[in-house]
Amino acid sequence: MIKEKLRRPLQQAYLLRLLVRRNIKNQYYRSFIGVLWTVLNPLLNMLVMTLVFSKLFGDDPTLMLDYPIYILSGNIIFNIMRTSTSGSLPCLVRQRDMLQKTRVSIALFPTANVLSSLVTFLFSFVALLIVALVRYFMVGYTLSWHIVLIVVLLPAIALFSLGISYFLSALYVFFRDIEHLYSVILTLWTYLTPLFYTVERLGSALIKKIMNLNPMYHYVEYFRTLLAGDIPSGMEHLFCYGFAIASFAVGYLFMRAVRNHIAANL
Repeated sequence: MIKEKLRRPLQQAYLLRLLVRRNIKNQYYRSFIGVLWTVLNPLLNMLVMTLVFSKLFGDDPTLMLDYPIYILSGNIIFNIMRTSTSGSLPCLVRQRDMLQKTRVSIALFPTANVLSSLVTFLFSFVALLIVALVRYFMVGYTLSWHIVLIVVLLPAIALFSLGISYFLSALYVFFRDIEHLYSVILTLWTYLTPLFYTVERLGSALIKKIMNLNPMYHYVEYFRTLLAGDIPSGMEHLFCYGFAIASFAVGYLFMRAVRNHIAANL
């Protein structure tokens, strides 16, 4: 009995590792340069956004960072949530056969998507280090040691993304149109998060208060604060982990509430 109780978590952990590995491989399947795209993709996006927005926002005196670093840092943090949640939407439906024929925890599949996004972030972080090195020689930007505190931020944004992924993957089983609706929500969320502009540039106290209700604003600003050589305040820690715990609780409870009906509706 004890061996059986120990064997099941080990099997689940092994399956989770396989799922993460499969997600990473499938992300750039048959791509000529493969996983290198995880480094090149954020770099190319940064170049495009810098060219487009630098004239409008590049000289903003409220910028805490060099503008290319500002854009890239916001994008790679936001991308953790974006890729993990959008990838989790159809993950249960795509595993219909496995879920109907075996006793596999449904939570493994959205969890694998979140972990895959964290792995992708690590590659994107390499792109950030490359840009930081280039900007050091160009404008004298210096990367602070505070960046090691990213280990405090990553669990919070992973937990936040996991809660959304649980909720969306379970909801998609019953309401397939959510995929199209969520695509619109993600687009709106992207523009409502200061990825290429600053909140101060908007010049409205009301907008600043509303922005505090945007969880991704806090995760992005936390990361940028580290890059600027400062330590986020206690209030920022509270916001980041408060949103994370609330999101995870809602997502987990919803998935748990409908789990007995999922297999029949796949």
